[in-house]
Amino acid sequence: MTDAPLILGFDTSGPYCAAALLRGEVLLAETGEDMARGQAERLMGLLEDVLRGQGCDWRDLDALAVGTGPGNFTGIRIGVSAARGLALGLGIPAYGVTGFEARARLAPKGSTVTVPAPRDMVYVLEDGAARQIPAQDVDSAPAPLPAHLARAIALHACSQWPTRPPAPAPFYARPPDAAPARDAPPRVLP
Repeated sequence: MTDAPLILGFDTSGPYCAAALLRGEVLLAETGEDMARGQAERLMGLLEDVLRGQGCDWRDLDALAVGTGPGNFTGIRIGVSAARGLALGLGIPAYGVTGFEARARLAPKGSTVTVPAPRDMVYVLEDGAARQIPAQDVDSAPAPLPAHLARAIALHACSQWPTRPPAPAPFYARPPDAAPARDAPPRVLP
């Protein structure tokens, strides 16, 4: 028996749903599916497929790792919520890993780590905050495949093992576009 932790990493912060299973730093399985919508419906089935494909069960996991953004607001919330719920139910830690941390593991030395942003822009990390700049203004590494991001997320968590991290939280680059309604709620009739 090995002491290396079994870690399931996943990410839904972009137009994809991706997962990777590692035993320590050894990759057992990885998968990624491009999708603009539907991550909430697909995520749990994808995770179960990855586990079953390696003869594993949820109870075999030592930890979870999830991409926390920046990225798609709804996608980030899907992944973080799933990780928090699974960690609570399974009694295991869940590690939140930013897109910058994951991409730093994949980027060639000397390249600037960026995260895609809307409208031909990218996010760069400065003083712990994401800042948006035009993509053409920076020489960044090529965009990694979603499955490779999931692997990097799990590897980052493995590097933190066996610490007990705080619950994962979204890493937003900007406030959400949606806002609470300003109108007074309707009056409920008796």
